[in-house]
Amino acid sequence: MKEQLQNILDQVFLGNSVEQYFLFIGIMLCGFLFKEILSKLLTSILFRVMVKRFSSEVTKEEFRRLLVVPLEVLTFLVFLYIAFDRLNYPPELGLPAKDELGLKRVLQRIYSIFLIFSLTWVVMRLVDFAGLIFSKRAAKTQSKLDDQLVPFFVDFIKVIVVIIGFFVMLGTVFKVNVAGLVAGLGVGGLAIAFAAKESLENLLASFTIFLDHPFVVGDLVQVGEVTGTIEKIGFRSTRIRTMEKSYVTLPNKHMIDKPLDNLTLRTFRRVKFDITLTYSTTSQQIKSIVQDIQYFIDHYPRTNQDGRVRFMNLGPHSKDVMVLYFIDTIDWDEYVNIKEEINYKIVEIVEQHGAEFAFPTQTVYMKQETD
Repeated sequence: MKEQLQNILDQVFLGNSVEQYFLFIGIMLCGFLFKEILSKLLTSILFRVMVKRFSSEVTKEEFRRLLVVPLEVLTFLVFLYIAFDRLNYPPELGLPAKDELGLKRVLQRIYSIFLIFSLTWVVMRLVDFAGLIFSKRAAKTQSKLDDQLVPFFVDFIKVIVVIIGFFVMLGTVFKVNVAGLVAGLGVGGLAIAFAAKESLENLLASFTIFLDHPFVVGDLVQVGEVTGTIEKIGFRSTRIRTMEKSYVTLPNKHMIDKPLDNLTLRTFRRVKFDITLTYSTTSQQIKSIVQDIQYFIDHYPRTNQDGRVRFMNLGPHSKDVMVLYFIDTIDWDEYVNIKEEINYKIVEIVEQHGAEFAFPTQTVYMKQETD
């Protein structure tokens, strides 16, 4: 029985024995089944060696969440290499010599591309984790400048890592003379700069933002028709959370080219509207209403002394009283609550003086013709 089994295992197909094929399948299954366990083990070792002794701001779970997936891919690629290394490439397939381009070299190059990709992915996740550490440290400081510098440099370093990975792939997989290629880029630099004109403008705009500080992360700004809170300043774009809770991404070039109103830097929020009274309202009623509203706004604890209440206009349907005042807050919720309280008082004052609010009306006179 043992001899029969050994005879079966020794049978050769396409230059490889059945035993080699079983070994190949076994290694692949081990790689598929144990890649998650091994990746978690590698993550624990890396956390203990690289992170735990240098930082206490982050947890092992956060580190594992970032690195488990790319390490799984990398672990499976290692098992894949070991498995294929157990097989022989049969001459029956007509494979070319070692130095010629053929199936074996194509597979090797594809494998090398995936390996470089996975290693680059791991390094990028390590950069993300370093950014997480510095972000938590920056959150403990009073300055908001470091809060926006951390994501900017994280994105910048990740771009550098991708570029390095790309050049490594060109040099190791495709045998490109990277030094000569970099030197040649100087000749085609103008063409590349022209093609990447928008990206370069946004990159330069990001440096302008960091140097001039027109806004920082957390500021409430208005750019064109977009109003919201700055959540992230990248090296290409700025992300804003609007009042409607939507997420708007604007190129950095637009952030410095268009008029930008930093609402956070205001000491007061302005309120201006008109009270429309019916034409039946008497002059004495209007004077009393204006005086009472002016007195209330001047003595309200959350408004300054620059408030103005004036009888401004005789409209087509109403007598219009302008109400202008400033609330000493920049918080949106507090602003809305104070404005509501003042509006209730204004309605109460108008009702106390027996006046009524006007609305657009039309009076139609019909003339009857006599025979």
